[in-house]
Amino acid sequence: MSRTDTLLRDHDADDSGRVGMVELFFDLVFVFAVTQISHSLAANLTPIVALQVALLICAVWWVWVFTAWATNWLQCETGPVRAMLFGLMFAGLLLSAAIPTAFAGNGLVFAGAYVAMQLGRTLFMIWAVRGDDRLRRNFLRILVWLAAAAPFWIAGGMAEGWWRFALWVLALGIEMASPALYFAVPGLGRSRSSDWTVEGSHMAERCGLFVIIALGESLLMTGATYSAIAQPQWAHTAAFGLGFVASVAMWWIYFDIGAQQGVRHIQESHEPGEMARAGYTYLHLPIVAGIIVSAVADEVVLGQPDGVTGVGEMLVILGGPLLFLAGNAAFKAIPLGWWPLSHRVGLGVLGVLVVVSVWVSPVVLAALSTAVLVLVAVWENRSLGGNRTEAVNG
Repeated sequence: MSRTDTLLRDHDADDSGRVGMVELFFDLVFVFAVTQISHSLAANLTPIVALQVALLICAVWWVWVFTAWATNWLQCETGPVRAMLFGLMFAGLLLSAAIPTAFAGNGLVFAGAYVAMQLGRTLFMIWAVRGDDRLRRNFLRILVWLAAAAPFWIAGGMAEGWWRFALWVLALGIEMASPALYFAVPGLGRSRSSDWTVEGSHMAERCGLFVIIALGESLLMTGATYSAIAQPQWAHTAAFGLGFVASVAMWWIYFDIGAQQGVRHIQESHEPGEMARAGYTYLHLPIVAGIIVSAVADEVVLGQPDGVTGVGEMLVILGGPLLFLAGNAAFKAIPLGWWPLSHRVGLGVLGVLVVVSVWVSPVVLAALSTAVLVLVAVWENRSLGGNRTEAVNG
């Protein structure tokens, strides 16, 4: 067996989808990143900061999910792969530390760490799969796209104000368009979904673990904010309980059927790479973003539960569940062909609550949005009956 072969995951092995301990260790950096992002928005709930945070969420997800795709092919317990992941962890730690001031003094640190992670991992993959010409050409195309975006990341890091934001939006747009365009490169052609050999259980577990990271941040923010209140009133305690219930409901909506369904349909699909690209690379972004925004809402509501519900408060209290349900509905629609009725009703009710929000306090609005999540979770659970192997119709 060549050295190259030992670096690649054996997809025919019984444990081919197993997530390695080093992958879980790698994820710890992103626990820090999610915490930094949520605190940044909670500390300054303005439209400008919201746009900046939206870009940061997309960037953090993008660098993480590209790494999850890479480890889908790699045998993570080998020395070279571990070394590569440790290098990514260090760069990721720098990136995470720079998040609060990414649009201030640490823009170049954030951009430099991001580019180093994207290019460094891809160069390693080109070396690791050098014995497989199809995979090597696939990663060469990816390298070209990431290298095309890199100057805009760096230029944005050196620019200031709206120029930084615009350049980073352009850079991220280039990267996020690349999978949809099959990484087409003149002279190298374009990738095919059949090139993206994917282990369904591995990708599902990796993305599920990131969802757990985001949910964990929601619980941590709720607990930390409540513990900092010297003399909590009934409204604070109610907000504390609502934050917990909302997290449980989101866990239930995602893991009760969606995660298992994703594994099964990828394994049964004739185009597993196509399904994984849509379901995990793209559609998990609004799911994760929705949980992070909901974590911000928990802190905001705990800070002023019976105050006035302004536009910013309304957007995070309702926007988090809306993003989360929309992402889940689209993810579940891949095998079903339609958005589950329970999710569509939930989204409709959240839309109605936008109008209601002007008359209620933040804690009441949080109670209503949490009730929507619980309704969707119970509805979907009941629609399945006792059968967890068939597709949900509700």
